[in-house]
Amino acid sequence: MCLIAFAIGGSARWPLVIAANRDEFLDRPTLPLARWTSDAGTEFFSGRDIRAGGTWMGLTAAGRIAMLTNVRGPASLTGEKSRGELVTRWLDGGLDAAAFMAQIDAQAYGGFNLVLGDFHSGTWHWLSNKPGPGLESRLLSPGVYGLSNGALDTPWPKTLGLKKALHSALAASDEAALEAELMAALRDRRRAGREDLPSTGVPLALEEALSSAFVDFPEHGYGTRCSTVLVASAAGEGWDLALQEVTHAYGADDTPGTQNIRLRWPA
Repeated sequence: MCLIAFAIGGSARWPLVIAANRDEFLDRPTLPLARWTSDAGTEFFSGRDIRAGGTWMGLTAAGRIAMLTNVRGPASLTGEKSRGELVTRWLDGGLDAAAFMAQIDAQAYGGFNLVLGDFHSGTWHWLSNKPGPGLESRLLSPGVYGLSNGALDTPWPKTLGLKKALHSALAASDEAALEAELMAALRDRRRAGREDLPSTGVPLALEEALSSAFVDFPEHGYGTRCSTVLVASAAGEGWDLALQEVTHAYGADDTPGTQNIRLRWPA
């Protein structure tokens, strides 16, 4: 994922809402959102990166969830291990966030943001690596958050725009309207003005292309590959979870489509 807005406890009606775009090179092989079983026997709900085997966002029926973005900047790390395996490792495991973080070799990965959620404990954490030992981390209280390729809530235009759209969508009349508002915000191709662009060390033309919520840069072989909305509706003592992913097509060999998964937590 390269753009995420998420609301934790932002609405009594919808205790968790996530809107996210995954930006990636167009030739990177990918499987869409599906129900699948890991090598350790855990049932996941996620898309999959075929090349490295991990994922950018996923959850389990047991109530663990994780989502990932890369960090872009002149001083960001360039480790060799796949960042996507951090998501699957969290989903597969049973450690709490502190124990999980203690097992991460922060310098082994390229720069990342990782959000970890545990429905049972109700705890959420953001963590990120940076040059030097250890991880930067933060326990997240209820609220609306935004992530792109900087640190949590870095005020880049597209991050602010998607957070604003999420705030507005929480007042929607029903789940369908909420999903529609967020999907529309995720498809926003408007680019930021040059005076508002971040400076992350890439050429200006690329910085401009990456500044829209929906990245459309096929001449660079890069763009928004899928858009995902997750809505948790409060229902009795648990949640009804609706997960929708729209896969975007760029060429004749691409297959666009929409995947929908619904599940109950606790099952």
